[in-house]
Amino acid sequence: MYSGQVGKATLLYERLSHDDELQGLSNSIVNQRDLLQEYAERNGFKPYVHITDDGYSGTGWDRPGWLKLLDEVDSGNVSTLIFKDLSRMGRDYLRVGLYMEMFSERGVRLIAINDGIDTAKGEDDFTPFRAIMAEWYARDTSRKIKSVFHKKGRDGKPMCTTPIYGFRKAPDEKDVWLIDDEAATIVRRIFQMTVDGMGPFVIAKTLMDEKIERPSYYLYRAGIQKTGGKCNLDLPYNWRGNVISKLLLQREYMGDLVNFKYYKPSFKSTKIVRNAPEDHAVFEDALPAIVSRETWELAQKLRKTRRVRKQILPPNPLSGLVFCSDCGGKMSNRRKTIGADSHSKNPPNYDTYECATYRNSYKRQINKCSLHYVTSEAIRKAIFDTIRRVIIYANENEAEFADKIREAAAICREETAAAHRAEMQNNERRIGELDILFRKTYEDNAIGKLSDERYVQLSNLYDREQAELKASNAKLQAELDIFAENSEKTDCFIELARRYTEACELTTPMLNEFVDKVFVHEADKSSGERVQKIDVYLRFIGNFDVPAVAEECSLGDIEAEARRLARKRKQREYARRRYANMKVERELSVDAGAGAAL
Repeated sequence: MYSGQVGKATLLYERLSHDDELQGLSNSIVNQRDLLQEYAERNGFKPYVHITDDGYSGTGWDRPGWLKLLDEVDSGNVSTLIFKDLSRMGRDYLRVGLYMEMFSERGVRLIAINDGIDTAKGEDDFTPFRAIMAEWYARDTSRKIKSVFHKKGRDGKPMCTTPIYGFRKAPDEKDVWLIDDEAATIVRRIFQMTVDGMGPFVIAKTLMDEKIERPSYYLYRAGIQKTGGKCNLDLPYNWRGNVISKLLLQREYMGDLVNFKYYKPSFKSTKIVRNAPEDHAVFEDALPAIVSRETWELAQKLRKTRRVRKQILPPNPLSGLVFCSDCGGKMSNRRKTIGADSHSKNPPNYDTYECATYRNSYKRQINKCSLHYVTSEAIRKAIFDTIRRVIIYANENEAEFADKIREAAAICREETAAAHRAEMQNNERRIGELDILFRKTYEDNAIGKLSDERYVQLSNLYDREQAELKASNAKLQAELDIFAENSEKTDCFIELARRYTEACELTTPMLNEFVDKVFVHEADKSSGERVQKIDVYLRFIGNFDVPAVAEECSLGDIEAEARRLARKRKQREYARRRYANMKVERELSVDAGAGAAL
């Protein structure tokens, strides 16, 4: 006898998650298929169709097989649904109950073989309890798995099942990551392209044009990731700028393992929430480094610097490095091609930096700071001259150079450390005073001398000030801890200097790798010459003054320089007199015109 409705099919649904698989063979997909098929044939449920979800948890409802089942039910093509038990449908008793109600309204018969449920025979009062027990089982399993993962995370082992792009698991130890040479080469290149001044979208386009496989496709193709996931396998080279940005943020590339980056609000939820950085567990040097720590930190600094294109001109490599020596604010770049339209592709012949504080206040008719006008070419020349002098001195006097750096660092450390400790003591004293003020405020409020509204205002102010003081102390302490790295930084600079010994011009990679910041002073014209001081602070060593080397100047050189300065003063005086004469002639012509009109 045929137990289904005419023209409709019976759906046999099997589901297996990784957790169910650990419980034994009784839950395997093969055994579920055999059980359901035997039951359908014995009881005349024909025709029947198998729908399977292999490797999907019952707490999630976006399973492909389950969604297909719902589509068939909505289309009216199903007469009966058969499960091994209700837990195969899902492990959320509320959702299970809602779906059972929906199937009943659509006239679909539901059978759970092992639970003895058959909606054609009437309701079973014990069905809701079975659904609740299935959810409890899922909750308990989730709790156990979470405790295991949390222990791994606290022990400094990778928590994610798939290594990030650039790594692969060791063959014999799944908790050990090794460098994947093929992907690591691309990672190093991405960081170097960033140091070279290229942005994420330019890097992505370059890699796409060269047909380099994007991370998700590569991980799947190399067998590092078992499933394709959301990766579109038809677009293997589809790099995107946001992918590059995420790769550059991964601390794992400099050897630091970061656990507890994300969490799920509930075992039922498929939503992944990002943890706050202070909740991360960081294990330094726990992984083999693909790029050096200095390169990673430099990439972060460059990514934080906003570089704006000037119409069709590329961003200026100096942006983010040039500061005003008086107000400490950034200097803004102004450049254009004079005598050409806005779409001209000619290189700019007007390229300068000006104090942004002065420029912004000048627009509002407020006098703040001064112009500090300087050309980009002058800055680049000052930078290159400074780098060349320091490189030559460091290569020729390596031991003396290292001693001077350590000596300067020690002086700076002593002075700065004393100031930091004094500030931290003042902060701690103020924190104690705020505790006393808070207690007095609480007592005044308790005895009625202070209103509740005023009490809330004062307590919020005290809490905010305490939080700011504690944050300031944490920052000061971190700066004190950095001083211990000075000897290592000296070695880093010497190694960098060796790489650029033969440099003939200032390139963007050289600029980014050497320069930390540049301070521009206001021009001094008191001597009749426009003299402008530019302080260049180099990475690892700061503003290093190369010891002066005595140079023998011939009498002819001295006389030639004196003649050049005299000639320049004479030209300036001639221009001044000519301008004064022209001004007088212009005033006389205006007076003569006015007299003729009268």
